[in-house]
Parts: sequence; structure tokens; C-alpha cells
Amino acid sequence: MRPGSKISLSYVSEQRIQQLEQKLRAKEERIIVLETENALLHLKLAKNQGMIGKMSAEEANNSFGHYKHQKCHGSARSIVIQLHEAIQRLKQDMKNLHLSALAFSRDFQHQGKTCLYQILTAVQRLELHNDAIQTFQSRALELEQSLHEINEKYLKEKQMRKVLHNSLIELRGNIRVRCRIRPLLPFDMASGESDLKDRQRNFSENVVCAVDDETVFVKCSRPGHALINKTFQYERVYSALDSQVTVFADVSPLLTSLLDGYNVCIMAYGQTGSGKTYTMLGPQPDSNFTFPMDDEPNLGIIPRATKEVFRLLSEKPLGSHWVEVSVVEVYNNEVLDLLAKDNCGRMSGVKRDIITNKEGKSNIPLLTYEPVEDAVEVLELVNMGVQLRVKHPTLVHGHSSHSHLLITLTITTKAVSEDNLAIPWAGDHSSQKTGKEHIFTSPHAVKDDKPSLPSRVSSPTQFFSESTEKLKRLRTKLQLVDLAGSECAGMSGVTGSVLRETSFINRSLSALADVLQAISEQRSHVPYRNSKLTHLLQDSIGGDAKLLLVLCVSPSQKYVTETLQTLGFGSRTRQVQRGQAKKRNQSVLSKSK
Repeated sequence: MRPGSKISLSYVSEQRIQQLEQKLRAKEERIIVLETENALLHLKLAKNQGMIGKMSAEEANNSFGHYKHQKCHGSARSIVIQLHEAIQRLKQDMKNLHLSALAFSRDFQHQGKTCLYQILTAVQRLELHNDAIQTFQSRALELEQSLHEINEKYLKEKQMRKVLHNSLIELRGNIRVRCRIRPLLPFDMASGESDLKDRQRNFSENVVCAVDDETVFVKCSRPGHALINKTFQYERVYSALDSQVTVFADVSPLLTSLLDGYNVCIMAYGQTGSGKTYTMLGPQPDSNFTFPMDDEPNLGIIPRATKEVFRLLSEKPLGSHWVEVSVVEVYNNEVLDLLAKDNCGRMSGVKRDIITNKEGKSNIPLLTYEPVEDAVEVLELVNMGVQLRVKHPTLVHGHSSHSHLLITLTITTKAVSEDNLAIPWAGDHSSQKTGKEHIFTSPHAVKDDKPSLPSRVSSPTQFFSESTEKLKRLRTKLQLVDLAGSECAGMSGVTGSVLRETSFINRSLSALADVLQAISEQRSHVPYRNSKLTHLLQDSIGGDAKLLLVLCVSPSQKYVTETLQTLGFGSRTRQVQRGQAKKRNQSVLSKSK
């Protein structure tokens, strides 16, 4: 029973006692009335007896009076009998009323004792509940203090985890190379094999396989030559049975480094049809490519990394960061901005130039950076950009990508200045949504260390209303690169303009290999500008970013030459020594009136 119900029982008992007391007072008043009536009847009886005495005295003096006396005596006698009967009835009523009052009194006492017992029991239970509540309150205070201590320990451990995490990543090397072996597919069957059994035997044979999590084994058999087996070692090797989830599980730690202030680049390299686009994007329909968001197990690194980045950002203070995305295609050694819009507002690939700034960093002026607020918006923009990507079917692959795709997420985080004042961006005073919730100016609009006027500021006076305040911001980049596939023109069967595209692809990949070779040999000059691709990736390959290279290879004998070239490229990449990755520092902007 709850304390509230006990108080209600006490109230009902008091009401019942009051009702019984009222009935008792009514009975007592009735007894008084009956006693009064009884006294009046006794007075009448005495009066009538006096009259009878008078009549008896007069009888001796008057004979006539004798007759009259008899008559009066009979009348008086009748009255006396009636009064006597009335008195008897009153006495009986009084007796019954007295018995009723006694019974009522006993009932009243019994009910009073019962109610009193219930009230005392309720009071005792209420006291017990109060004691329990006080105990719970004391326990709650202890738990709150314990939670506060645990939170403080958690924050310290979280900070320590960041330090240990980045130390571990740096110990593994700032360039990490991993290899993924795709399953055998129908187009792996060698052309020209007329015998069905020979084709089936060729299809069922894997000449490339994963010995363990770090070793790739290749059986190199050529007609007229002895069987030669080769092995390659990498940080991680994924077999044909490893899922997209398994691959991304080893990628996600780099995203934590991204939010800790390090630039990150994830790149897929390999022959056409080796599974690069599947690894980076996921399965591709025949036309109008969109990310199959309902096919969660098959999503590639790009959609998964985008989701993870925004999940990590959701743990940060609201309004402390903003994200922008750009989608670039390198086609025929030209840089195309896939998010640029024409005069009608439609997406169209616009040619852009690459420049090198005073610090030696590559930059693309006028490149489109779209502000985004969640992973869905990023993937929608990537979908639109991927649909513009140049593709041509070849004998090797029906959806061969003939361009390099670079998707860049730029994350700008605003911090608190040393005097603990938040950055006074326009819109800090209002977090209400109006369409999109992106309320910050683009970090790429900053020029000469002066912030541009945000689009939601009504006047320069409003923007520069506070003087001598410092703006601190941390900007990091996540580059996701799906390289075009290298392929032999004779095997792919391409001609004309497609053959020219293949030539540009192979030359750009060769330039990439030359850059890595120059860095590994520590040459004074690294030929970044030999290709637009290497020029774009200068900050990631030879800079201070954490680079992850995913080698994608086919297990088929048909492509063993291309597979060996890919694995050799990965081995050379592992030998590149660039020093430790550099953490981004907060850039400070002074703002004056």
C-alpha cells in the first residue's frame, strides 16, 4: 500500500466516526424527549387521581352525587387505563431505544478501535517508507558521486586512449598497405577455350590466395617455364571470404585519427575488374548508380567511412564543427569538378587547374565545396558525382572506370580561445533551422588570414561587432580515392578514344609509381607534377597524412601478370619512409572591429 492510500484510509475513518457520533447524539435527544413525555403523563395521572378523591368525598353528602360519581369514576378509570397503556408503551420504547443505543455504542467502539488500528498501521508503514526513501536518497547521492568520479576517470582514459591510438598508428607506419583478393567471377574464364572442362578447371583454380592474415601466395605458371611461387607480405591480407564489414573494421581507426587532427587518405589500387570500386563504393547497378543503403552488408569504405565520421562528430559539442565535400575526377590527365553546376543548375564536370602555394601544398582554385550536415547528404552528392564519371565497357570488365575518383571530406572544427570565449561565428546565437542547419562560412573562403562574411550575417557591423577576439579552427581532410584500373590494351580490346583514355590511365599510374620510388630512394626531386593525379595526391603521398593503400587483385591465372604488378607496387609502397604524420594545429585568426 502506498503512503497516499494510507492517508485516504485515515480520512475515511474520521468521517465514519463523525457519522456515528451524530447518530448517537440523535438517539440521546430522542431519549430526553421520551422522558419529558413520560413526566407529563405522570402529572396528568396525579391530577386525575386528585379529581377521583374529590368525587369520593362528595358521594357521602349527596345520593344524586353517588350516581354521578359512579359515572365519573368509570370515565376516569378508562382514562387511567389508557394512560397506563401509553406509559407502558413508552417504557418499552425507552427500553428498546436504550438497547439500540448500547448496541450502537458497542459498534461505534469496535469500529473506532479498528480505524485506530488501521491508522496506526498506516503511520508505521509510512515511517518505514520514509526511512526507505532516505536510504535511497543517500544511495543516490553516493551513486552520483561515484558517477562523477567515473566520468573524470573516463575523460582521462579517453585522452590517454587518443595518445596511445595515434602512437600505435604511427608505429605501424604512416603508409599502410593491405591486400584484398576478390572471389573468382564468370568473366575470369580465359577467352578462346573451346573445351568446357578446360574453362571450368581454369575458373575453379585460384593461383592467388591468402596464406594467413599477412601473406599473399601466387603460383606463377607459364607455358614452357618452371613453376615459380612468390609470396608478398603486407600489414593485412583479406581473402575472398572476408566481407566489407571486415575490411572496414581495419579502416575505422584511421577515422579516429582524423578527428584527432590528422589528415587521412584511403586509396584503392589494382587492375580493372579487381574489385576496387566494390571495395570503395559497394556493388554497382547497371545504370544510375546509387548507394544501396538497404544493402548494408555490401556497402563499401566510402559510405561506411562517411557514416562513421558523422557518428564520431555527433559525440562532439553541437555547432563545434562543419563538414564540406568535394568530388573530383581525373580524366585524360585533366581535373574535373563533378559538383560544379552549369547555368541551369545541373551538375557538370568543369575543368579545374591545380596550383602549388607558397608552403608547397597543392590547391585547386574555384573547386566546389558543398556544405553537408549528415552522411545522407554526402552520399547524395557522391551519387550525383559518380553518375558523371566516365565509364566504358571492355573485354575485361563491363563497367570499367576510365577515370580516377577523389572524394574529399573537409572537417573544420571551431575551438574556444584561451580566454574561454566561444568563436563568435554568425549564427552562434541562434541554432534554429532554416532549411539547412549549416550556419558557418566555408573555410575555403578564408583568404589572407581574414574570414569572409558568413551568408547569414546581415551587415559587416554585425559580423565585426566584437573586437580583439581570436578565432581558432582545426581543419583536417579525409581523401577517399578510387583509382582507375590499369589494364593491357591487347587484353581489354579497346580502340580509338577509349585506347587513348587507357593510355592516360596507365601513364598516371606509372607516374604514381615513379613518385613512390623517388620518395623511397630519398631523391631531392620528386616528380609530383608529371601527372595531375600525383599532383593532387602530393599532400597524401609525400606529405604528412596517414595513407592507407588497399591493393585489389584477382585470383585468376588469366590476370596473374597484372596481379604481380599490383603486388609489386604495394611492396614498393611499404618501403617509403616519410617520417611521422603531422597533427594539424589550430590556426588562429585575429578579428578586429
